[in-house]
Amino acid sequence: MSSSSHPLRPRSSVSEIDHVQLLAEQLGSLLAGLQYSDVTFLVEHKRFPAHRVILAARCQYFRALLYGGMKESQPQAEVHLEDTRAEAFGMLLQYLYTGRASLSAAREEVLLDFLGLANRYGLQLLEDSTSEFLRTVLSTQNVCLVFDVASLYSLSALAAACCSYMDRHAPDVLLSDGFMMLSKAALLMVVRRDSFAASEREIFQALARWCLQNGDGTDTQEVMSAVRLPLMKLTEMLNVVRPSGLVSPDDLLDAIKTRSESRDMDLNYRGMLVPEENIATMKYGAQVVKGELKSALLDGDTQNYDLDHGFSRHPIEEEGRAGLQVKLGQAFIINHIRILLWDRDSRSYSYYIEVSVDELDWVRVVDHSKFLCRSWQNLYFSPRVCRYVRIVGTHNTVNKVFHLVAFECMFTSRPFTLEKGLVVPSENVATVSACASVIEGVSRSRNALLNGDARSYDWDSGYTCHQLGSGNIVIQLAQPYIISSLRLLLWDCDERSYSYYIEVSTNQQQWTKVLDRTKVACRSWQVLSFDKHAAAFVRIVGTHNTANEVRAACGVTRHNPSVCGL
Repeated sequence: MSSSSHPLRPRSSVSEIDHVQLLAEQLGSLLAGLQYSDVTFLVEHKRFPAHRVILAARCQYFRALLYGGMKESQPQAEVHLEDTRAEAFGMLLQYLYTGRASLSAAREEVLLDFLGLANRYGLQLLEDSTSEFLRTVLSTQNVCLVFDVASLYSLSALAAACCSYMDRHAPDVLLSDGFMMLSKAALLMVVRRDSFAASEREIFQALARWCLQNGDGTDTQEVMSAVRLPLMKLTEMLNVVRPSGLVSPDDLLDAIKTRSESRDMDLNYRGMLVPEENIATMKYGAQVVKGELKSALLDGDTQNYDLDHGFSRHPIEEEGRAGLQVKLGQAFIINHIRILLWDRDSRSYSYYIEVSVDELDWVRVVDHSKFLCRSWQNLYFSPRVCRYVRIVGTHNTVNKVFHLVAFECMFTSRPFTLEKGLVVPSENVATVSACASVIEGVSRSRNALLNGDARSYDWDSGYTCHQLGSGNIVIQLAQPYIISSLRLLLWDCDERSYSYYIEVSTNQQQWTKVLDRTKVACRSWQVLSFDKHAAAFVRIVGTHNTANEVRAACGVTRHNPSVCGL
């Protein structure tokens, strides 16, 4: 027999013993009787025998309580727990012994107490799992109770889910019994939200009922301050608010004055909030109400369009009376719009975008009427409540018609920076994926300068060039940005050096020189910074090449900003 040993290698399915379920069942059986118990909890006059070592191993709170040298550390001690529901504590013990808890079988009030115990005893995994379950069973009848508990225990994710649910069902929530049971702090957190999209009359009447059931004089004044009186009709203020006696005559007169003297779009409207989702869709009740070929704009097809179909349009008029207008399903809060300008050739467009709540008072949120733009436009602005969005084309470099292939709008939490209404990009926007294009310059491949490949270039390909003394290299960005830095790679397959300067423009007519390297011998990578400028076009002009009369640039990397804001 050989002296060397060979370990057995059975099939993996039987190589590990897993009797966790049996262990949980046997530990759970200890709860059924007094056997081996050494501590008793008294909750609502009901006794729960338990085992110190199990509780201490499972929960740091019980470890400190039962082995911390206090009276509870004494053998066969009886621990009185105040402000605890016996049914919820029984569920907690079952979880500590077995790792299991049946949440769907518990009544709502017990489940909320169970969540409170998980928070009190620092059982984070149990708290997270219970919160996740509660998010799936929210209803108009229980959401206020869940929100009150989530606010009390600072459970931000659960509270946010409750707020989102209440926003979507605001009128029904206001009529629920749970709304009457909210604490004052939780009540004000709910109704002060811009996204709590109920009518102000409904909110006032619900708060009046809450004050009647819960409030004293101080509470009434503070609670009623959450009502946005200027949003109510004059008849509602006079016939609903005034007779209630809950709002002082001075406050009522101030609201009437604000309503009569303010622009409609300056009022603090409420609107539905649907984060990170396009709400200009049939799913949300959106429709195109003005313009030609309306059906194409919201159909979601951003691939199948040409000279004859796949776009909506309107004639460009000097007075700006024409336009494409989208009516959303209801008033929404938005801060981000994406539009696709027709881009099957090299044409550019100018335009502006306005929003309105009532289709009478309009606010301009994007103004690109003096800039040349192409393809996809990613537009940002301060959050606005609106139901109508109007896109007005002011210029087309080919004809007198404005063509729009797609329209999207939403609320986004993604960070963005604006200066003078223009985006300050935090990443490279001179890329093909960002819809930038090389419109002047010589290359075997049209967008070799922007394809992100800074390795595959040689004597014959992989670069863009122009003849010194005539011509230049021009990159058109999709839309105007505020930029302050550039990276470019000069062709460097030999030892030659170049001199050049760089200009920027928003309309391809007026140019501003931002960098001057005409008296400097430059080669390979150029990392350049300059004062911030608005730019839709970048023009690179070579002035010297130590080898010949051609100026070449090879491109940029995608992973490092090439044209961006600092």
